[in-house]
Amino acid sequence: MRKLIAGINMTLDGFSDHTAVSPDDEIHQHYADLLANSGVVLYGRITFQLMKYWQTVVENPTGNKATDEFAVKMDQLPKIVFSRTLADVEWETATLASRSLEQEVSELKQQAGKDILVGSRSLIIQLMNLNLIDEFQLCIHPVIAGRGLPLFENVHNRTSFSLIKTKTFRSGAVTLYYEPTTNPA
Repeated sequence: MRKLIAGINMTLDGFSDHTAVSPDDEIHQHYADLLANSGVVLYGRITFQLMKYWQTVVENPTGNKATDEFAVKMDQLPKIVFSRTLADVEWETATLASRSLEQEVSELKQQAGKDILVGSRSLIIQLMNLNLIDEFQLCIHPVIAGRGLPLFENVHNRTSFSLIKTKTFRSGAVTLYYEPTTNPA
């Protein structure tokens, strides 16, 4: 059975706005490794459209090894996009989901293969409310944004977690690895 991993960057004050943090080479390499160990990544429309940036890096490499490797891994990894408004994803390794999030993820988890990664705030919230996330990887950056999109907005139930491990980066960012220990009633 595959594991569903929610991996996302956030600020010290709990915002997951991508413009609030500036990942360095070490963090790009960390996420390239996470992508390499995943069989598929799930995105909502907004995050998917932001991630399409990496196609331009594949076409015109930056010369920065970590950034360019991340772009290649992102380009190659299969992606499933959940959107009610997109008619076409225009990315060879991406497909539009044809079923509900719960149906799609439940079936993916039953298949053999590498883990499933979700990196969209909106999907993480929905999947938390469905009790389908097996592990959180929260990369907390030493930044206070003061505003933005709170990661855990609209979560319906209390859930407890167990810290599995941590990873500290030279920048001061820390990835906290958690797994849920209780399921809401």
